[in-house]
Parts: sequence; structure tokens; C-alpha cells
Amino acid sequence: MGNIRRNRGYSFEHALVQRLNNGIWNARRLGGSSTGLPDIIAVNNIDAILLSIEAKSGTGDILYVPQDQIKRSLLIRNMFSFYTTRHFILAFKFMKKKRFKRKGQVIYEHRRLIEYYKVADIFDKMEDIPIVKCTYEGKIFAIQGSRSRKLNLPDYVMPFHTNTR
Repeated sequence: MGNIRRNRGYSFEHALVQRLNNGIWNARRLGGSSTGLPDIIAVNNIDAILLSIEAKSGTGDILYVPQDQIKRSLLIRNMFSFYTTRHFILAFKFMKKKRFKRKGQVIYEHRRLIEYYKVADIFDKMEDIPIVKCTYEGKIFAIQGSRSRKLNLPDYVMPFHTNTR
């Protein structure tokens, strides 16, 4: 099961990097949690923009981003002061199929593939960084201890979704 999850994550990261490498933007996978780095760094050297991206994908209704992954992405983003615009982006991909069990059988429910890209720079100003939860509907929550509160993180329009830089 761990390999399936890891492969999903790698596939989403790989696809994001391919979509971002469009001539104006350059992106690389950095190895994520095994290296203590964000999943992806993307730069636009013409407009001096840097994106530190943490990517999550899965077939369930909820995806989580642990505190340590948020901290390391912010740390790396903040290292590059040359870039006048720097963002920490949370990328979520909810897969088409959701697996569930009914009376001992595994059943796949077909649903729409959905991706969300959220600007998470708000966490840079927090002393106690929460765990982040994203629902299939795109609602974002901060979890601290046993408390959960809704966050209104702005959407980020990825460079591959526009015809402009």
C-alpha cells in the first residue's frame, strides 16, 4: 500500500514538473521528505518568481500536509531572496476513483479528477504551524491538537493554466 501511495505522489509531482517546464518556467523535483526539501521548486527567472510546492494526491476524500513538510517548504522558499515574488503552494490532486469496502468487497466509485492549488504563505507568519487538511470539495482546514478551523487560502493560477507568463 505504501508503494502505491508513493507512486501516486511521484506521478503527480512528475506531471506538475512537466507541465511547469514550458520555456519560461523551470521546475525540478527535489526529493521531498527524504531530503528535507519541498517536493518541487519552480522558477520564472524573467519575472523573478519562485514557487515552493508541496504536492499531495490520493483517492480518498481528504488529503493532509504534515507540519514538518510545511516548515521545510517555507524554509527553502525564504532562502531565495533574489526572487521578488515567492510563494508556498499546496497542490492537491484527488484521483478519479475512490476505493471503499462494502461487505468485504472492494468497490471503486468513479468521480471527477480534481486539482487544487492554494497559496499557503500565511503559515510563514504563524508560530505554531498546523497540519493542513484539504477536502475533495477544496475546503482547507488547519488542525492543531484536537481543534480544527477552516482557512480561506487563496487559489493560485498555475502557469500552465494561462496563456500569459
